[in-house]
Amino acid sequence: MDIRELDRRAMAVTAGLVPRITPQDLDNPTPCAGWLLRDLLAHIIGQYHGFALAASGRPTSIEDFRPRPVTTDLVASHSQAAALVTEAFAEDGVLERKFFLPEIRDGGAFPAAMAIGFHLVDEVAHAWDLAKSIGVPVEFDDEVLAAALSVALRVPNDPASRGEGRAFAPAEAPAPGLATLDRIVALLGRRPDWAPTR
Repeated sequence: MDIRELDRRAMAVTAGLVPRITPQDLDNPTPCAGWLLRDLLAHIIGQYHGFALAASGRPTSIEDFRPRPVTTDLVASHSQAAALVTEAFAEDGVLERKFFLPEIRDGGAFPAAMAIGFHLVDEVAHAWDLAKSIGVPVEFDDEVLAAALSVALRVPNDPASRGEGRAFAPAEAPAPGLATLDRIVALLGRRPDWAPTR
């Protein structure tokens, strides 16, 4: 299965959640420590812009991945940014390129399929974050979850890679019998039983 197709499917899940977010929800807490829902959305949109540029094969900077605050039209903000990365990943020859990702390890260059896998696992985790923040269910198909789990299992879990200022919090071993999505988010430093405290 083409990793780009799996990434598109994951992004479609996020796209289905965004219209359910109301202006009143934007100050909801999220499973991402210290981030309100508006911060998480700004991060997601910023990542779309950054990955779209990285797909060109040109060097990128942290600034290219900066959070981009949502506008009053959240659905338009999200869909326009999502289109950028989807179109960039679909370009002819993209899978032969290297991606520079300054927020990951030494910044790369990473093989395209690996880099798009990083985007996929981030997409799955953040869709789960969004759903938890607004209190709605979220589901991915089995192929998307299998690919995301494969990436999550390879994310280093050490003080140099996890914690404040890093993409993921330290992970604890997932409890036996967890559903695949819960296992993924646990591996990425989240509590599968997280619920907002308002």
